[in-house]
Amino acid sequence: MAFATAVAAFAYAGPARPFVRAWKERGLRLLAPLAAELVAAQVVAPAAHVITYIPPDPARQLTRSCHPAEALAVGLARSWQLPSAALLARTRSAHRQASFPRAGRRANVEGSFTALAEAPERVLLVDDVYTTGSTASAAATALRAAGARRVEVVTFARAVR
Repeated sequence: MAFATAVAAFAYAGPARPFVRAWKERGLRLLAPLAAELVAAQVVAPAAHVITYIPPDPARQLTRSCHPAEALAVGLARSWQLPSAALLARTRSAHRQASFPRAGRRANVEGSFTALAEAPERVLLVDDVYTTGSTASAAATALRAAGARRVEVVTFARAVR
């Protein structure tokens, strides 16, 4: 993995599943500040120079009213008093990760991200759900190629396997 650590506030099970679905798929934007509060209460703020997020897939974003990872990153930046910035862009659309078995997810997102500018030395990368780490690793690879020496990942939930 291209990142140093990955931590999630909750297991992607029980009430976290419908919470994420409502926030992500049904566009309940009001859940974003609550999600950030919950994560900030459960996770110790990493020592980072900036918070960024997994950028949305442009095709899927057309059906969503907000981007959960960006909203979570902005809320965490506010709570942890860190700057937030869009440091990544998608280089191509990828198939939905959920449609792939564990082994195919890494290949699906490999090379999917590029840095928009030089990255600070320590970056906190935010996403809504961590399943296999493939998406976070592909994004962290782009950040490290742009100069980040340490990338840490924080998510709202993590799939339990």
